Amino acid sequence: MNYLLGLDLGGTSVKAVAVTAEGRVLERTVETFDPERPRAFLDAVRAARDRLVSAAGTPPRALGVSAPGLVAEDGRRVAHMPGRLAGLEGLDWTEALGATRPVPVLNDAQAALQGEVWLGAARGARNAVLLTLGTGVGGAALVDGRLLRGAVGRAGHLGHISLDPDGPPDICGTPGSLEWAVGNATVHERSQGRFATTHELIRAVEAGDAFARAVWLKSVRALAAGVASLINVLDPEVVVIGGGIARAGAALFEPLAGELDRMEWRPGGHRVRVAPAELGEFAGACGAAYHARDGT
Repeated sequence: MNYLLGLDLGGTSVKAVAVTAEGRVLERTVETFDPERPRAFLDAVRAARDRLVSAAGTPPRALGVSAPGLVAEDGRRVAHMPGRLAGLEGLDWTEALGATRPVPVLNDAQAALQGEVWLGAARGARNAVLLTLGTGVGGAALVDGRLLRGAVGRAGHLGHISLDPDGPPDICGTPGSLEWAVGNATVHERSQGRFATTHELIRAVEAGDAFARAVWLKSVRALAAGVASLINVLDPEVVVIGGGIARAGAALFEPLAGELDRMEWRPGGHRVRVAPAELGEFAGACGAAYHARDGT
């Protein structure tokens, strides 16, 4: 069977997908691991790979990996990922997986965008932006058909753009960032201690809580300002929004559309499409598979 295999390494699990070069998904699986156990992530990646290869009955044509962190210039390792997943930095995935051909590695947000461009909400686009709204705000950009990577692989960390130079610093030291204004990690602070998660906040909004609504709409306004700014810089065809917070659906996308009606520069009446991600938790795995295909 002629297929590609994509492996997406997260903080506590590995998502894997077997997919044909034309984009037909054959099999997919999730393998969890204990992040406190040294290099448990590697065992999980190998287990996910073995499960899909066994199901297919033959090795893949190519295999790709998606992982958090800054990818090395050679495209085979994560060069910088401090603070978690000890052992990931510097790990050569071609050697670690005993592969007979090079295993290309992509940053997880870049892989998710690549997946959405191949098979999801940004299908066929040559200029696209992805924002993932979760604990923080991840991001990636496709510019003229190429993933934007930059000098050291840092390009696309869109959650760390500054919306308020006098605001508190985020984990990268950026004051008043988009991540601080929208990410789940700061909801408790932004809601004066009333809500622990964004999902709690949204439930209160839907129940008619005026304070919750004010907090939420302030967050959405900040997101709109960030999206409008990214549109001005990158001029995408589509902005894809994913992550756990995006599951709020209309509670997010309707007020966001209203704010963008006010903020977005629309020369000639051109309006950038803003769309929810379609591939869910397997976007990164699909993108890793596509990246492997592209390199063969």
